[in-house]
Amino acid sequence: MRLEYIYSQDHDVFALDSTTISCSINLMSWAMGKYSKGAVKMHTLIDLRGSIPVFIDITDGRCHDSNILDKLNIAPTAIYTMDKAYVDFEALNRIDEEGAFFVTRAKDNMKYEVISSNFNIDERSGLRGDHTIRLTGYKSSKLYPKELRLIEYCDQESGEMLFFIVNVVDCQELNGMEIAEIYRHRWDIESFFKLIKQNLTIKHMLGCSENAVKTHLWIAICAYLLLAKVKATYDSPYSITEIGTLIKVYALVKTELKTLVTTPQPLIQNQDFKEPTLFDNF
Repeated sequence: MRLEYIYSQDHDVFALDSTTISCSINLMSWAMGKYSKGAVKMHTLIDLRGSIPVFIDITDGRCHDSNILDKLNIAPTAIYTMDKAYVDFEALNRIDEEGAFFVTRAKDNMKYEVISSNFNIDERSGLRGDHTIRLTGYKSSKLYPKELRLIEYCDQESGEMLFFIVNVVDCQELNGMEIAEIYRHRWDIESFFKLIKQNLTIKHMLGCSENAVKTHLWIAICAYLLLAKVKATYDSPYSITEIGTLIKVYALVKTELKTLVTTPQPLIQNQDFKEPTLFDNF
């Protein structure tokens, strides 16, 4: 299942997550992280229709993920998916009041009561429950007094039970499988983090000051967006990662960019060539 159904309903779908870059606390005293270690966090909101970041905030490692929800400009009717680190019921209530929707994981200690249940589910799909609930915790019930929906889903590959909470109470608006699929696409943001870290060289910072680190990260982000623009402009069959690799390899070769990213490239290594080994003469 893909997300075309969601898009046809005029819902933008965003994924929110953060990645942590370790650093030396002796060299970067401003970047305090957990356990007296240095760390820089890059909080990112991407549009799942194209894996393009629409919001980025760079902080020290102590900044809790849920604090970023207060900095977002919420788009009405949009769907925001995030992991349980972002469960801040006051911020989630603001998302609901702005006319947007959220899909996130429920914390293990969440207290609630079941108001009603939808028994029209197919357990062969992995769904185990679809309930309308109300929070009963002393603080959480005051921060989010409205009804929520709790989806119980069993991952068929790992066997792990997942519990999603959403503010879409109407089953006709989003069914349980669509909610699980939206959360599964949250992992698309990991591809963005992987490319930023591995291909755009931000594992090792070129400077130690806060300005130098942020400049380094923003340059890497701009490079990512340029690669994404090249892919979209020329309708390249290659992934953004592969386009970055091609540009590196052919940097000194005189060729048109369109030809480079649209023409199948030959393998660098000849698979049929038998390399000699140390023991060939024995």
